[in-house]
Amino acid sequence: MVNSKEAKSISLLGAVSMGTGVMVGAGIFALTGEIASYAGNLLMWAFIAAGIIAAITSYTYIKMSNAYPSSGGIGMILVKVYGKQPLAAWGALLMLFSMIINQSLVARTFGNYLVQSRFVAIDQIFVPWLGLALVLFSFILNMLGNNWIQKFSFITALIKASGLMILAAGGLMASGVSLPSFSEAELHTSPINFIGAVALGVLAFKGFTTITNSGGEITSPHKNVGRAIIISLSICLAIYIIVTLAVGSSLSLEEIIKAKNYSLAEAARPSYGEMGVTLTVIVAIIATCSGIIASMFAVSRMLTMLTKMKLVPHSHFGMPGSIQKHILVYITVIAGSVTVLFDVSRIAALGAFYYLIMDMLIHYGVLKNADRSEVQFNSIVLIASIAIDLIVLIGLFVIKGKDDPLLIAIALCSMLAIYIYERYFIKRALS
Repeated sequence: MVNSKEAKSISLLGAVSMGTGVMVGAGIFALTGEIASYAGNLLMWAFIAAGIIAAITSYTYIKMSNAYPSSGGIGMILVKVYGKQPLAAWGALLMLFSMIINQSLVARTFGNYLVQSRFVAIDQIFVPWLGLALVLFSFILNMLGNNWIQKFSFITALIKASGLMILAAGGLMASGVSLPSFSEAELHTSPINFIGAVALGVLAFKGFTTITNSGGEITSPHKNVGRAIIISLSICLAIYIIVTLAVGSSLSLEEIIKAKNYSLAEAARPSYGEMGVTLTVIVAIIATCSGIIASMFAVSRMLTMLTKMKLVPHSHFGMPGSIQKHILVYITVIAGSVTVLFDVSRIAALGAFYYLIMDMLIHYGVLKNADRSEVQFNSIVLIASIAIDLIVLIGLFVIKGKDDPLLIAIALCSMLAIYIYERYFIKRALS
């Protein structure tokens, strides 16, 4: 499944670095303004709620990965509980497209932040193409192998975590800590809008699945996959709380929403001036680069496994090399196309729809079909995970149904098309 030289080459620290790399890159830079537009003054609480949801729903992945560590990760889980059936392949592809869409979200965020620095004379219209350039750079680095990815992930995770904490600390010191009011008149949100904001916030934490998808290459995977997930989620939640508190203290809600595609850079301005904006841009560039690279690494491993299991179609298109290298090309093409064609709001919501549907499939499948002699789990946690996912999915459906009904149509039609095609492909493959 993986090159023998690279098997078990990712340490616990490397796995944590990959997980935080994806989460911080996608979450705090890409989604702060987007979540604020629905959560109002409860921005920080939306991130906290999303973190709690991620902690609860990660339970299923930890239990399954401890029992069956695999470089196919989520694909492996779905096959274990549903067999080589269209439903398993559908869920796996929803996760894959969610992760690829997330790469586009991060790439677009890279462009949005880069053009904010006064030292870079680039117009806003070039944001999609800057994002595309980042996708191509990530592709090149992924072609170099595991050791490069692990070293790059560790260094960049350390830099961006430290940078964010310094910027947030400066903002809090300059403006003071100001918790939002809980009076109804000052919340600027509603229960359904807050739930929808939490649904988007879940995207800021789903990077833990990157660890699951690289399980077969992590040292002592039966223990370290779960440990890496728990540590990554804890680190990211702490960073998100401090940073969103600093943003809320530095900017008004209107200012956060106005600068929603680069709100962290704007939040640094009152405390640090233009230099603070530039430093935030640098941290954002590092965060988004490492996020895409780690995500692309995990997705390519998972799709390689599904291809070898004949659950998804594959064509070499005349390219030399391994299946995994071909898949990196396909991922790059899809992520690059979405980056150019869609804006941040639509990318984020589409990724959330795919992920939440897949997540419910995972929990339900494990609850009903997992072998309890090999996987020890608490049914109540899985039932709670399904209920939570359903609530936030409905919330997201309602708010996006009002704001962007075309997106709802795109999400439903694309998910249906993926299922129909997988049903046809697997039936033909088994005949």
